[in-house]
Amino acid sequence: MGKKNNVTEFILLGLAQSSEGQRGLFVAFLLIYIVTIVGNLLIMVTIMASQLLGSPMYFFLAYLSFIDTVYSTTVAPKMIVDLLYEKKTISFQACMTQVFIDHFLAGAEVILLVVMAYDRYVAICKPLHYLIIMNRRVCVLMLLVAWTGGFLHSLVQFLFIYQLPFCGPNVIDSFVCDVYPLLKLACTNTYLTGLSIIANGGAICTVTFFILLVSYGVIVHSLKTHGLKGKRKAFYTCASHMTVVILFFVPCIFLYARPNSTFPIDKSMTVILTFITPMLNPFIYTLRNAEMKNAVRKLWSGNVALVGRGLHPSCRT
Repeated sequence: MGKKNNVTEFILLGLAQSSEGQRGLFVAFLLIYIVTIVGNLLIMVTIMASQLLGSPMYFFLAYLSFIDTVYSTTVAPKMIVDLLYEKKTISFQACMTQVFIDHFLAGAEVILLVVMAYDRYVAICKPLHYLIIMNRRVCVLMLLVAWTGGFLHSLVQFLFIYQLPFCGPNVIDSFVCDVYPLLKLACTNTYLTGLSIIANGGAICTVTFFILLVSYGVIVHSLKTHGLKGKRKAFYTCASHMTVVILFFVPCIFLYARPNSTFPIDKSMTVILTFITPMLNPFIYTLRNAEMKNAVRKLWSGNVALVGRGLHPSCRT
């Protein structure tokens, strides 16, 4: 590519400078990461094992939990281990890999949240045609679109960053590699690159967020024709989805839908996006969802009973 690149690694400043602060953060983020992994794995295993959760909504929810698990894992383990060390470094290639995987999974999640909104629209507004419209083939195709869209979005972001020359400072004022902190370190004019990143990342986040707000508004408006029980169930489902959407898109818009610049609050927003949202999603989707709670209770109480008797499910008579 003909670029000049003297940088082989980057130094991450992390979240806290004092050793006491870092130890406290180590315990806090380790607990958050464990809860995230356990919560999302619980949802995936429950949906795969339960015959009660065969609808398309749970099919998509299982993949959302999978994305959150991997997304959190690309950032959390290294960041948690780094809190034990005074000097935090990441190689150039590892940094670029982190950028690519993060944006790949985030892009896939954006599209998946749109798919889940469409699924709720069909279920609530066209209930008689739901299983015909949202058949298995359509669900798999939508999932494929989410993965492909995420990959293409990430590839564009990655190519913009990877072709930049890095020949000077290599200190990133964050705990993770991302596009704007890296743009600050490039020894060239990054104005046009910054605009391209806004168009690719920020615009997608902003437009999608408003589309989702409108779509959930339409769904809630249509609930007037439903009975009280159906209205309550549909409202709680939509409220859960909308909470997840807000938790994901507000930090996303703040971080990427703006000119090439960095702010002190960026670290907090990145923590929400990479730690808090993946941790809260399982709780948001299960606490207000009676079907999910019953399936978890039934599956795990059954397993506990079988373990107590020393029997495997396949050995029952």
